[in-house]
Amino acid sequence: MEIKTSRGKVVASGIIPFIFLILMMAYILGPGSDLLNLGTPIPELAIEKVNFVKSEIHVTVRNTGPVSIQVSMADVNDRIQPAAIEPDGFLERYETALVRIPFEWNEAEPYTVGLTTSDGVRFEKQIDAAATALQPNLEFVVFFAIIGTYVGIIPVMIGLLWLPFIKKISKNKYHFFLSLTAGLLLFLGIDSVKEAFDVSSENLSTSFNGELLITTTLVLSFLGLYYASEKLTGKADSLKISKPVAIGLMIAIGIGLHNFGEGLAIGASIGLGSIAFSTFLIIGFALHNTTEGLAIAAPMSRGKLMVGKLILLGIIAGTPAIFGGWVGGFAYSPFSGVIFLSIGAGAIFQVIIVILNWIREEGEKNLSSASVVSGFAIGMLIMYVTSILI
Repeated sequence: MEIKTSRGKVVASGIIPFIFLILMMAYILGPGSDLLNLGTPIPELAIEKVNFVKSEIHVTVRNTGPVSIQVSMADVNDRIQPAAIEPDGFLERYETALVRIPFEWNEAEPYTVGLTTSDGVRFEKQIDAAATALQPNLEFVVFFAIIGTYVGIIPVMIGLLWLPFIKKISKNKYHFFLSLTAGLLLFLGIDSVKEAFDVSSENLSTSFNGELLITTTLVLSFLGLYYASEKLTGKADSLKISKPVAIGLMIAIGIGLHNFGEGLAIGASIGLGSIAFSTFLIIGFALHNTTEGLAIAAPMSRGKLMVGKLILLGIIAGTPAIFGGWVGGFAYSPFSGVIFLSIGAGAIFQVIIVILNWIREEGEKNLSSASVVSGFAIGMLIMYVTSILI
């Protein structure tokens, strides 16, 4: 009886603060709302996407301000145009709408699209070169699949060909290649974070707190995959897989998430009509990703040679570039782009921890040894040099 009573007190002591918190929020948002009226709130409207279709411009907008707004007018190149708004022009906070502007636009010409709210505040977005919005038909689905294969799968498979070489080298040189792998991945992780911040600063409203969104997503991704990695490597024997394969799998997953972000970038650039830029991305990523195969091959070289599993890991690492291309080309949004890039960065940082632990277990207790430090440095340098083409 005493145990039940004590448990009830514990539960009550945990619930009571939440009750008072709810009452406090209910008061300040209800009867005490006058306390929050400290001035006139400024409306905010985010223009998230501009699509050019036949004889029309489609603008996707979101109310990112603290108050409801009404979109009352649209203009193209500072000339007022008639527009239809679906479902309507009244937007509650974070609500989206599609603004359809009848307009005979020309391919590759620059346009500035503006929207004005009922209180006279105007928001605009600059499009450097108009291009027809991609439609998810079979032709483009196959096209992005080919590009994703060229950028993701083939380069990773080429990198896996280094495995026989790594398998025959000495232990000290092997530690060098493991740390080289960590250096490669560290660069990829930093690159993902940089891309996420760029997308956030250029396309997301400040109300989304882009920096905190990136940080939170990255940390959650890191912790989730760290937990999964510990379970996988810890139960490698019971799952009938070797530890090198388990580590190789985690590396492949981390690289795969990063390659999804690369696919997003390629798909979005093609969808926006930036053909020259997308060409540089395709060539640069293809060269860049060859080193990712080396990252998978390094830990796998200390286990039994299993060609089938090696190919499977290469597919896991490279295939997400195809899916990223589809999403980027047909349904890209800045918010999802930031999320996926942050998840990829967190996964990669987690994989680096796995590799460092593997180096320690291999007998290299001092991670400041010449082989480890030089491997890290050269890995970063290789990725920087290959990234110049992007």
